[in-house]
Amino acid sequence: MGQQIPISSSFNLPDGRQVTLETGKLASLADGSVVVRIGDTMLFATVVSSKEAKAGQDFFPLSVDYQEKFASAGRIPGNFFRRETKISDYEVLISRLVDRAIRPLFPDGYMNETQVIIHQISGDKDNLPDAYAALAASAALAVSDINFPDLISEVRVARINGVFHINPLRDALKEADMDFIVAATMDNVMMVEGEAKECSEIDLIEAIKLAHEAIKVQILAQQELANKVGEKALNKRVLAEIPQNEEVKNLVALKCTDKIAAIARAASDKATRKAALDTVKKELKENLLAEMGEEWFTQNQSFVSSYYDKIKKETIRGIVLNEKVRLDGRGLKDIRSIWCEVDYLPSTHGSAIFTRGETQSLTSLTLGTKSDEMMVDIAYALGYEKFILHYNFPGYSVGEVKPNRGPGRREVGHANLAQRSLRQVMPDVFPYTLRIVSDILESNGSSSMATVCAGTLALMDAGVQIKAPVSGIAMGLITDGSNYAILSDILGDEDALGDMDFKVTGTDKGITACQMDIKVDGLPYEVMENALIQAKEGRIHILGEMFKTIAAPREDYKPHAPRIVELTIEKGFIGAVIGPGGKIIQEIQEQTGTHISITEVGDKGIVAVSSSDKAGIELALDRIRRITFMPAEGDIFVGVVKTVMPYGAFVDFHGKSGLLHVSEISHSRIENVEDVLKEGDEIKIQIVEIDKKTGKMRLSRKSIMPRPNRNQEGDSN
Repeated sequence: MGQQIPISSSFNLPDGRQVTLETGKLASLADGSVVVRIGDTMLFATVVSSKEAKAGQDFFPLSVDYQEKFASAGRIPGNFFRRETKISDYEVLISRLVDRAIRPLFPDGYMNETQVIIHQISGDKDNLPDAYAALAASAALAVSDINFPDLISEVRVARINGVFHINPLRDALKEADMDFIVAATMDNVMMVEGEAKECSEIDLIEAIKLAHEAIKVQILAQQELANKVGEKALNKRVLAEIPQNEEVKNLVALKCTDKIAAIARAASDKATRKAALDTVKKELKENLLAEMGEEWFTQNQSFVSSYYDKIKKETIRGIVLNEKVRLDGRGLKDIRSIWCEVDYLPSTHGSAIFTRGETQSLTSLTLGTKSDEMMVDIAYALGYEKFILHYNFPGYSVGEVKPNRGPGRREVGHANLAQRSLRQVMPDVFPYTLRIVSDILESNGSSSMATVCAGTLALMDAGVQIKAPVSGIAMGLITDGSNYAILSDILGDEDALGDMDFKVTGTDKGITACQMDIKVDGLPYEVMENALIQAKEGRIHILGEMFKTIAAPREDYKPHAPRIVELTIEKGFIGAVIGPGGKIIQEIQEQTGTHISITEVGDKGIVAVSSSDKAGIELALDRIRRITFMPAEGDIFVGVVKTVMPYGAFVDFHGKSGLLHVSEISHSRIENVEDVLKEGDEIKIQIVEIDKKTGKMRLSRKSIMPRPNRNQEGDSN
């Protein structure tokens, strides 16, 4: 049963804000549960892990789900069911941040089904919850009896006005030019992900170091909490011993090592290499079955498969590390051959193919209006996104049969990384809603970076005036503790072999986004810095290859792409443009073939008129200008006589109307207005007075007519 008074510990952030960890009050039947609180933001994390692994389990079934309760922000969900349902992409991204940080730290061979659930149960307008989710998960593991040897935490490090801040407030983060989430244990950095406005490699290393120091304080608070909990948290479950069989291991090594090494040195393509390795494995099983007998093979089949995979990994790693020979024959810094093409899809507003080795992205770009914005409905805010990027990874891209059932977490994560990379170079003023779709047609590593490169090419092909082209590269690292090999533009197989993989995107000036996962202890910052510098060299090379196809944005959009022209009006005229029940704006749209949207910004209204027909846009703008026209005394216009009265005439001009008194028609006396003016006549008039209270305008015709000589009579016109 939960305790009314919980066990707690706390720590202070560098700016003095206090963060509290408490346990024992909620969810006492979970293996571990913790509430993390800062201000009015509260995250509730639970962890449960099965006592035993399922029979035949050969992977670690860990699931991490983060979700924000709408009640935490005082809102009712806006969906049809009025309840929380499937987690949003935003929540998927936070779940991934936690998953990638804790997954490598569970003991080798741990196969027990484990579930981590994190809920935001209270929120405030200042504190962003994503920077505390991993802290909550790790603290729940700390107070449980689950064997999790290295506690972790995550922090956000952001540079605002040249100064680094840890977990800055929501409003302050808007001014940041660097924004990274860093996860680490007490001794090692585990994960880095974020974006920047063309920061340097040195700046990124500095940010990571600062974040790591802040994380150490948070881990100490978790250890303090575990010590207060006592026996349950300090006495962890005894891990089942992982069975070993040295006889089988030696047999597999004897029969396979040389064959695997030969394939690793053969500089083969993906399909050839996979077929060769499959043949080695198949022959191994057939030979062992023939030599050792069916009974022996049945008893040791799982050992054979397990040791084959381990020996394959160790053999290939050793060749790369010691001989500097990669699976496809490249040197450590070499980039695969690249070819690009733009304007491949004639009906889209922009398109590109980017092919690097056996990885290929076909990317399309669509320009839309404000009505095409994507609604983002999360607990704390209902907003709209103008820059949309989608990433698709069908089974045929890797030669497999796979049902198409919507994007998974991997696809969501890859799309987010590419979007953050390109967002940094988008024009400051850009009225369009923009959607980029990357369809991966071939994949052998680095498909998210192909998306970044293809996205840049499609933007330039579409005529979007980006600030600078962006390229991306996936890097890897293999180390034995004393030696290391940094690999540029890694293959899919090299990704699985390495101790660190990271993706870096940027312009020729600096980094725009980064995603880094480190799987080895004690990686020096010097090695990390060298890897980032080598990544920069690769990025610059890739940009050069892209420039061979298109080096700068086209001067204009495609002829069939919509044009959007914005017009700023006074806030008071918004209602006049819309009209009663939307009558006026609908009429303008129908008559001009345009789409019109109005956004209220401060005391102004931003009117966006869009169409692929330039003449239609000009016609709509003219109608709006007439409605919102604000004349001034002294202005001269050509107007049309609307009504003739005994005392003068009412003249319409630019959507306005004013009285031209009989005394202002001519320098000479006029007995009958109808003798001079008729309805429908076009005349030049001047505004001589505007009543400040009523806004009524007094017009004059004679003020802009030459004054006649004294001997002249009659109308000088």
